[in-house]
This record gives sequence, C-alpha cells and structure tokens, in this order.
Amino acid sequence: MTSAEASPSADIAANLADVRRAIVHAAEAVGRDPASVTLIAVGKVQPVEKLEAALAAGQRVFGENRVQEAKAKFPAQREHYTDIELHLIGPLQTNKVKDAVALFDVIQTVDRPKLAQALAEEMAKQGKHPRCYIEVNTGAEPQKAGILPQDVGSFLETCRAEYGLDISGLMCIPPADEEPALHFALLADLAKRHGLPDLSMGMSGDYETAVRFGATHVRVGTAIFGARPAKD
Repeated sequence: MTSAEASPSADIAANLADVRRAIVHAAEAVGRDPASVTLIAVGKVQPVEKLEAALAAGQRVFGENRVQEAKAKFPAQREHYTDIELHLIGPLQTNKVKDAVALFDVIQTVDRPKLAQALAEEMAKQGKHPRCYIEVNTGAEPQKAGILPQDVGSFLETCRAEYGLDISGLMCIPPADEEPALHFALLADLAKRHGLPDLSMGMSGDYETAVRFGATHVRVGTAIFGARPAKD
C-alpha cells in the first residue's frame, strides 16, 4: 500500500507516533521526563471514525470544546474503553454544567465565580468531582474568556475557599499574533507561584515550545486528525 493509499486509521496512528516522538524530544531537550507530559487528542468536529482510529492506536486522553459534541461521541466509546480520560477545553455555559460534570474528568475552563459556584453545586449533587483548571487570559484579549493574570490568586482562593473546587492547574490560549513562548512562561510562573502542578498549554502549532516551558498537558488536534471538516 502506498502512502497515497494509506488508510485514515494508519494515518492517525502515524500522526500520533510523530507527535509523541516530538514531545519526547522537546522534553529531553530541557531535561524533563517525557512521561510528565500528557498528550490530549482534540477531536473538535472530527468524525467518530477518526476518534476510533486514535483509540485503536492507544490514545486514551481526549479533549472536546463542546459539551454536546462530547455527549454525542464518548458514552458509547467508554463502553469499550473504560480508561478514557476526557477534558473539557472549551467555554462552559452554566446551563451545561450538569452534563459537563457527568461527562468530563477534567474541566479546564473555569473562568468566573458564577461558573465555579454552579460547578460546586452540581458536583455535590452528583457526588462526582472532576479536577478543574483556571483558564487564564494571558494576552488580556477582550474577546476571550479567562481570568486576567493579576487576578489568578484571588480567583483561586475564591474557588477553593468558597466553593471547595479541586483546582489543580491553569490553562491558556495565547494570542494568535504573539510569540507563544512569552505566554507559556507567564502561565508557568503563575502556576509555580500558586503551587499548581498542572499546566495545559500548547496546541498543534506550538506544543513543542509549550513542553520546553513546562506544559504537563498539550492539546493537539490537527497534527493528529488532520484539518477539521468544513462546515456545511
């Protein structure tokens, strides 16, 4: 079979292997244990067949941007792969909190007190406590969600003291037109300052840089699954 005839499953397995090798090289370049970096495969708007190909290739940690899309994809997959870990990496509306708590193992986009309160109340009802990250708007972009860097400490205290949330990390999405390393360095400094072990940063175009700056989780979509399908 030529490369032109390679199956989508083979392509995704090869892409996963390439990304994993790149993570190892980036980590070793700065003296880190590659095992300290978790690859999150981001399946945003990708068909279930590609998700299944990644699962067949051994990938178990996935990220989804939308609660409803995750709800359509993952319950069936978890019947066959009980060790899937699912991260919510997109904005969360309070009216989707019930489903988010039921579906996700990690919610990376806690970004306002109202959401923190809603999550805490729903976790108490369900008896299920996903780990949470605070989303940080490192570029102070008005169109983006996230806590401003200078407000991370006070918001973290609110989440923990008032709502009892298990906040274990920070996440960011750097501005598209700025050097991501500057934002990764800022997020790493904030996490260190506040004693948070998890750092979710880096996507398909910059995950190797993120690893060099201390990312514990990188969110990679197109480098694994290819370009997202065009919307109708």
